[in-house]
Amino acid sequence: MKIAEVINVDFSLRHFLLPLMRGARARGHEVVGLCAEGPLLDQPRAEGFRVIPVPMARSLNPVAQARAFRALLEVFREERFDLVHAHMPISGLLGRAAARWARTPAGVPRIAYTCHGFLFNQPGPFWRRGLSLGLEWAAGRITDTYLTVSEEEAVDARRLGIHAGATAVLNGRDPGVFHPDPAARAALRAEFGATEADCVVVAVSRLVRHKGYPELLEAMEAVPGATLWVVGERLATDHGEDLEPHFARAEAVLGRRFRRLGYRADVARVLAAADVFCLPSHFEGLPMSVIEAMLTGLPVVATDTRGPREQVVPCGQRPPGGSETGFLVPPMQVAPLAEALARLAEDPALRARMGEAGRGRALEHFDEAKVVGRTLDLLGL
Repeated sequence: MKIAEVINVDFSLRHFLLPLMRGARARGHEVVGLCAEGPLLDQPRAEGFRVIPVPMARSLNPVAQARAFRALLEVFREERFDLVHAHMPISGLLGRAAARWARTPAGVPRIAYTCHGFLFNQPGPFWRRGLSLGLEWAAGRITDTYLTVSEEEAVDARRLGIHAGATAVLNGRDPGVFHPDPAARAALRAEFGATEADCVVVAVSRLVRHKGYPELLEAMEAVPGATLWVVGERLATDHGEDLEPHFARAEAVLGRRFRRLGYRADVARVLAAADVFCLPSHFEGLPMSVIEAMLTGLPVVATDTRGPREQVVPCGQRPPGGSETGFLVPPMQVAPLAEALARLAEDPALRARMGEAGRGRALEHFDEAKVVGRTLDLLGL
């Protein structure tokens, strides 16, 4: 079968779709990626995948979206895929619409979609959320297989009539890559000037406002026993507030307790060198970074929003037969975030206990091979 995997930018294809593309190819299928051109496409191309550049735009600009739609339509008519599998809100809508438009009697592709988070569940003006819901409903009518990365989004899709068969597949990471690594821990802590007595909090994400960095940086001021490492960069296509003033203040106030590490290809080693993972996002799908941290054996401090609350078993809410793996705090609030970080900074035994429980939970629910296999089965591959 010839499959098109459609997503917005190179970052998303490299970090979210590449394992799925490998899995489909291992089952004997031809897999082609479609997204905006970018340097992170070097890895999939080096592995032998063909990636067709499409001028995707992460905006509501109708001219830009019309250009992307026309490009997708041309590719679909020329390539004659058997299955078009689209991802993300805007690229998912355009990919499905272009696949439906390109259908001909000689070749009718099956259309699949994986929702990585609904725009109507994100903060924003009423008109944008209403438009998103309407477009999701319309696109659901032309989708044969409808998947989501979180259980809550699957429930939303069924409840709101977007797609009666919406099914959650979750996200996954490779435990062979993300795991405790004493050698990496010792080497990186020495490189970055952290002693074994230091409690290192690490955050890994794009440097955008909705990831909660202003709250995290302010919370760290109230946690003198901890050091913060920030891994990530701002993509050229990211929108919203410039965070540089917040980072500049943190550098001045926190001093040696704050390090910006930029984009790293060795995130697994950085996580292994840390003691606590923090992701205080305002909204999420089902964040890969939380899974990576759990597999590495780190306790997680995240916000009580869709996605993280399916991953983290919070302190005080131990389920039958399970163990607490971290803390969930209200989004956009500094004090509860600081309190959770302080509790972990002051208690190495608590960190170890939660980290071990988190790794066990991640191995059970978020193992990449299991998630990829389940997704391919649902896609009929």
